Amino acid sequence: MANVNVSAKGPFDVQLAPQPLSTVAEDTALGRLSLDKTYHGDLSATGKGEMLSFRSDTPGSAGYVAMETVRGTLHGRSGTFVLQHSCTMTRGVPTQSITVVPDSGTEALAGLTGSLVIDITDGKHAYHFCYALPDAQPSHGDHE
Repeated sequence: MANVNVSAKGPFDVQLAPQPLSTVAEDTALGRLSLDKTYHGDLSATGKGEMLSFRSDTPGSAGYVAMETVRGTLHGRSGTFVLQHSCTMTRGVPTQSITVVPDSGTEALAGLTGSLVIDITDGKHAYHFCYALPDAQPSHGDHE
């Protein structure tokens, strides 16, 4: 059976902790943070990773890149996968690229592809994950 595009949604909690920069980057305006996430809803998982960031002097303008390993269950299928983040904020307007690293899925998530969008409303984080898995069955809320 061909891959089917499926949509997963839910809230998540995130903790960011400042980390020291490498000696090469210590005199830059960059920031390094650890990521510790808990996903709820269609994706019941934890995410652990690292982020490099920059915040300009212009309010609402910043950027970050991150790598995150996600471990848990996605619509009943268990395993791990890696998300690659590249996001910018231009005076408060976000542009996001958060994608599954090709061939990073393991166990029942082997072959996973897709992209994720983060929404932050009133300080609360939520995700919308459009993905495909080999032999995935369509479910309510499918994304075409």
